[in-house]
Amino acid sequence: MTRCAVFGTGSWGTAFAMILADAGCEVTLWGRRQELVDAINATHVNPDYLPDTRLAETVRATTDPAEALAGAEFAVLAVPSQTLRQNLAAWAPLLGPDTVLVSLMKGIELGTAKRMSEVIQEVAKVGPERVAVVSGPNLALEIANRQPAASVVACTDELIAKRLQTACHTPYFRPYTNTDVVGCELGGAVKNVIGLAVGMADGMGLGDNTKATLMTRGLAEITRLGLTLGADPHTFAGLAGMGDLVATCSSPLSRNHTFGTNLGRGMTVEETIAATKQTAEGVKSCESVLDLARRHGVDMPIVAAVVDVVHHGRPTQEVLAGLMARSAKPERH
Repeated sequence: MTRCAVFGTGSWGTAFAMILADAGCEVTLWGRRQELVDAINATHVNPDYLPDTRLAETVRATTDPAEALAGAEFAVLAVPSQTLRQNLAAWAPLLGPDTVLVSLMKGIELGTAKRMSEVIQEVAKVGPERVAVVSGPNLALEIANRQPAASVVACTDELIAKRLQTACHTPYFRPYTNTDVVGCELGGAVKNVIGLAVGMADGMGLGDNTKATLMTRGLAEITRLGLTLGADPHTFAGLAGMGDLVATCSSPLSRNHTFGTNLGRGMTVEETIAATKQTAEGVKSCESVLDLARRHGVDMPIVAAVVDVVHHGRPTQEVLAGLMARSAKPERH
């Protein structure tokens, strides 16, 4: 039986632990809080994040990272992206020599503008062939209800990608393999920022034309950045690109969409953080995405507009007017 460790007891970490167990793996779920770990072990339910989802008997929880990693073929990382470096520094010495690190995180690191796989390679001192990412239209609550969904498992080593594909393939979760780690990660990180923008439009009471425009031009921004960084353009037409973007921008289950909706209704960032309680990755990553784009000379006006609202306090109406007033140009430029 394949042994897996999942670091993070939030919604997506818990849902992915469920997937792995349903696919036949033995799973140890690591969490910080002893009371939550005890509750999961006693009831096979995560009462804080997925109270209506029962986990298989093959899932157990611990606060001990060494216990979680003992014999693990895959170490799945599902912590907030901006905490990865600090957390992984503590866990890396406990990794087995062949353990594959799997990123569920969709963010860009502040300050370094590095993708999560780059942070993992640097901190854990492993090559790219030992790092995989999972990305796609994967709203945790729907998956926790075992509704049909698909995703992409990406690794530069195709054999590793296929091993991970087998480890998380269930009747309701269909993973596809890809070797384009760069494209999959950028699609997952930047769609959160576009999700904030579409949420703002929703909160302002704007219609489907506006939202479709933001999604489509947002995908153009993602693709421009991806191509500059060496990604495969086909990735952005797939599950890790358009698929993830559509789910995030369309669903009230999306934290980023919900966060943007509250901003569009006139709430402040602080009020929205207090109301949502869970991490909306795009709120912090919008700055690092814009930083990454500027380092490579890539124009990303929607991302810049989101940064203006979230971090510089500009009114949403003013930012939208600025986007519409940009100079006319060909659709492809």
